[in-house]
Amino acid sequence: MKDLGIIGAIGGTRLVELGRLVAPGHARVLAKLESHNPTGSLKDRMALSVVDRAVATGRLAPGGTLVEYTGGSTGTSLAFVCAARGIDITLVSSDAFSQEKRDHMRALGAKVIEIPSDGGRITKELIQSMIARAAELCEAPGTFYADQFNNVDAMAGYGPLAEEIWQQSDGRVDAFVHSVGTAQSISGVASVLRDFKPDVRIVAVEPAESPVLSGGSPGAHQIEGIGAGFIPPLWRDSTADEVVSVSTAEARAMSRRLAREEALFVGTSSGANVVAALREAETLGSGRTVVTIL
Repeated sequence: MKDLGIIGAIGGTRLVELGRLVAPGHARVLAKLESHNPTGSLKDRMALSVVDRAVATGRLAPGGTLVEYTGGSTGTSLAFVCAARGIDITLVSSDAFSQEKRDHMRALGAKVIEIPSDGGRITKELIQSMIARAAELCEAPGTFYADQFNNVDAMAGYGPLAEEIWQQSDGRVDAFVHSVGTAQSISGVASVLRDFKPDVRIVAVEPAESPVLSGGSPGAHQIEGIGAGFIPPLWRDSTADEVVSVSTAEARAMSRRLAREEALFVGTSSGANVVAALREAETLGSGRTVVTIL
């Protein structure tokens, strides 16, 4: 019987075809509507995996507090799962990330500590200061450090996402395009898709202003949730066949086009995904299928 509790609403999101943005002669582009998860993010999947595995192994004991650093989506998802499970949570974020996300975390019962940014810019130094503050908080007894950049339980939460993509596309996936934050979601999806189809192309997306995966220098950008300014600890070069860069301006413009032309209301990281997916669709050509995440 299907779980009728709110946790049962995670996953099972629709896969839709972009109808107006894809040019004739290009591959079709399918988008997984992860915005249909309870908090509006694919991070609900990793949050459930991280929290439930921590409880099952005793790392998060009854009466304990989960602590995490977050740009917003991961924190909101963790706050959601903790609210549903009756677990206290403290999150370290910043004014560089949207007020709506910080309000959402607080509405779900989280204690939110904000680290001041440099004029609202997302930088390597900001992310590292957030991580350092969360690590300090975890020195208190009874705390569990979720540590999204290093916790492999997060990656395990994305296996079902890949399985859904494969089933909903009828096994027609020639390329998967996705932006990189912690590298957990692209790694988790890529691993399972390659089990189904070893030669599937995996394309990683990063901010053009901070192209560290491509061998460039870190820089400030405004694409929330991706581009931490350093190589994520769990990133492996073998994860992606190609790394492409998308600027904040390109990502922002595409998010607005998605709303106007496809009736899909999404943010800048989704815009970046679609910019890169359209490039891949042009390269692959007619008769092929590119999948990305919104």
